[in-house]
This record gives sequence, structure tokens and C-alpha cells, in this order.
Amino acid sequence: MPMLLMLVPMPLSLPAGVIAYGYRNYSPPFKRLLAQNSTTILHRYHHQLHLHLRSSNNNIPSQLSSLFYSKFFLRNLNCLLTGNSLFFRMERFWSGSSINKNKAMVEHLHHYGVISSKKVAEVMETIDRALFVPDGTPAYVDSPMAIGYNATISAPHMHATCLQLLEENLKPGMHALDVGSGTGYLTACFALMVGPQGRAVGVEHIQELANCSIKNIEKSAAAPLLKEGFLSIHVGDGRQGWPEFAPYDAIHVGAAAPEIPQPLLDQLKPGGRMVIPVGNIFQDLKVVDKNEDGSISIRSETSVRYVPLTSRDAQLRGY
Repeated sequence: MPMLLMLVPMPLSLPAGVIAYGYRNYSPPFKRLLAQNSTTILHRYHHQLHLHLRSSNNNIPSQLSSLFYSKFFLRNLNCLLTGNSLFFRMERFWSGSSINKNKAMVEHLHHYGVISSKKVAEVMETIDRALFVPDGTPAYVDSPMAIGYNATISAPHMHATCLQLLEENLKPGMHALDVGSGTGYLTACFALMVGPQGRAVGVEHIQELANCSIKNIEKSAAAPLLKEGFLSIHVGDGRQGWPEFAPYDAIHVGAAAPEIPQPLLDQLKPGGRMVIPVGNIFQDLKVVDKNEDGSISIRSETSVRYVPLTSRDAQLRGY
């Protein structure tokens, strides 16, 4: 069975489209998207998709490629270029008025293969995303959202991805660092996972966002951990980490660095893992593991698009 058939959640006769998260193998490289005229991109992409679908053992009606092109790709090209991930967003599948609860968001992410971990699902159900996005914004849509000061909160599927990549390093008693903690959502998730035996630390260089994140956490299920001191938010340059509670079993960086900051590598515990987007225009989500002997192993998880990890002043100027 060709991959496309496995990714379609409804019969092929329905205009249901393709699941966004697993579709990266069919999307053209991001460099080509930026380098070519958009009309050329669309027609070449349609032609290449049609050829793939009609190639050996892909017995899919030619109408399907046209349906995908007209009903899905054209409407989602902008999402491809601007979202946290180069995967197409899944918003169209579950952002309707009948699905407006945090638990429903998590269930749909699980249903479509974004979340596979029971623990991650439990934590994301417990920490209500609506408490961490600006008032009036659609909290449960799978899209990054502006939170002011030229910063964003990542899309739910990226939060889920990072939590799953770090899950083995977020066990009770472990220490976790969230660089660029923004409105505090992922820091709160970390705190629930490491529990009162551990420590969750958020570092944010915009004072107003740090203050806002504390208020958000105080309204969430992580409030007791904040009150008891097992979760803390600090104002500072996240590129320097937060040495006070190092070494860390898990480090998450919520903005793209041109290269991995050495202080973060130094503060990563042997056996620890860091997840960090790296690059300028072209970015990859890197998984950085520090081995027990102190050596570093790095692999790329997927292509992504994040705001840059920079100084406070540069961020406020718009980079």
C-alpha cells in the first residue's frame, strides 16, 4: 500500500485530504520553495506529485492528485512557509466549533499520529493551552501564535514533538530547562513530568513575558509546583542557560540558534538530551545527546521554522 493511502483518514472519494504531520516526504524542500517563483512551484509540485502517484505500484486515481492539489496544497502553501514545522498544519481537521476543548485537541493529535506517548497526552490534557495564549485567540488550533514582543507560542504539534523527544529525560526527580519560555506553557508541562522531586526552570529575556508566564502558571495545574519552588521562571539571556540549577537532564530551546550555544552544552548532564532548532533561513530541529563520557551526538529530527534565538534588544527591534 503506498504511503499516501495510509495517511488519508477517510475514503478517497471524500475531499478529506492528507494528514499534515506525516506528509513531509511529499513536500518540496524548503530551499526550493524560497528560490523559485511561486507559480512554478505550484505547477512543478503538482506534476511531481502526479508522477509519484502514477508510478509503479501506486494505483491511485489521477483525480486524487488533482483533488489534493486544488483542495489541500494551494490552501496550505502559506502554512508550509510560516509554521513552526514544515509539515502542513492539521487545523482543518479539528478546529471546528464542535471541537474546542483542550482534551479534544490532544485526542485528535493522538488520533492523527502526532502524539504516541500516553504520558505526553496526559500532561497536555492537564495543562490547558488556553491559559497560555493571548485572550481572544483560538487556543486549540494547531498553529503558532503571536504573544507579543516579536515572540510566538509554538503550535501544539511541536510542543508534543518536543515533549516526546525529551520524555525519557523528564522523569520524576530530573531537572529540565526551557530556554525562551515565553508564556510558560512548556515549562509547566516539564514541571508536571519531573514532579516535586525534580526541577523545571524557564528562562525568558522579556520581563513582561516572564511576568505573564508566572500569572498563567498560577492559573494552571502546575500552580502548586510554582508555589513550592519546584518550578521557577527567570529573566535572562537563555543562550547562557541557567547555571544555578544545572546540570539538566533535559533542555528545550524555543527559538532557532545559528549554532548550538556552548553554555547549553556545558549545562547538559551526561546522559541528558537537548532539543533545539538550529539554522537561519533553513532550520532543522536538532536532537543533542550528551553521552556518559561527555561526548556529544547530534541528529536532525525534522525541518522547522522558528523565530531566531537572539538578544533582547534585537528581538524587540524585530531581529
